[in-house]
Amino acid sequence: MKTLAIDTSTYVMGVAVLDGNQVLGEMTTNLKKNHSVRLMPAIELLMKDVNVKPAELERIVVAEGPGSYTGVRIGVTTAKTLAWSLGISLVGVSSLEVMAQRGRYFSGLIVPLIDARRGQVYTGLYQWDGKDIKKVDDERLIQASEWADSVSRYEQPVLLIGQDLEIHGSTFKEGLKGLGVIAVSTEMLPSPAELARLGQEKQPVENVHTFVPRYLQLAEAEANWLKAQKKGDANG
Repeated sequence: MKTLAIDTSTYVMGVAVLDGNQVLGEMTTNLKKNHSVRLMPAIELLMKDVNVKPAELERIVVAEGPGSYTGVRIGVTTAKTLAWSLGISLVGVSSLEVMAQRGRYFSGLIVPLIDARRGQVYTGLYQWDGKDIKKVDDERLIQASEWADSVSRYEQPVLLIGQDLEIHGSTFKEGLKGLGVIAVSTEMLPSPAELARLGQEKQPVENVHTFVPRYLQLAEAEANWLKAQKKGDANG
């Protein structure tokens, strides 16, 4: 199955093309630049390099969030457009699940995290079972300090993955009471090839048009609008 994977859920922009189990090519950047401008040229360049034509693709896989509101939306919209125009299947994969794959072979718990501002993180709890990375606890939006305390109760080594540890590293170092292990810098970024692999193993969405990003929270503008609406109703 020829698969194109797209991830723009954070500052990282990743694209990959797989043919079954073979990675034909992948491209990853970690820049604070506009994904909407750079994504399609990156896809076109990679597909040209690996000599795969759009008509040969059989599946589109996209990191569906959580993550940057704008970034996730760009990736999902592009993936939906490609899947619909090419008439092929579409699969969404959790951005955190993709990050957790970096913890393969780690003996302990795996905690991917993405900064969600105001001391909060998007995160989840995973573990390597000798064959696959399995979810131990649900993904969530939570205060970093609260999550560190919760994970520490498992009393197991914890592998922390994510470039936003620059923001939250001290919180987890204190909260995990010496159990935290920070992944090396080369293992912090999600792999688009892993995203493609995961997407090949999952069931496609039933309806491309109704597929939506997974934010785990409302965008700030939408939350403020709803708050204003409730205030207006109360005053009315």
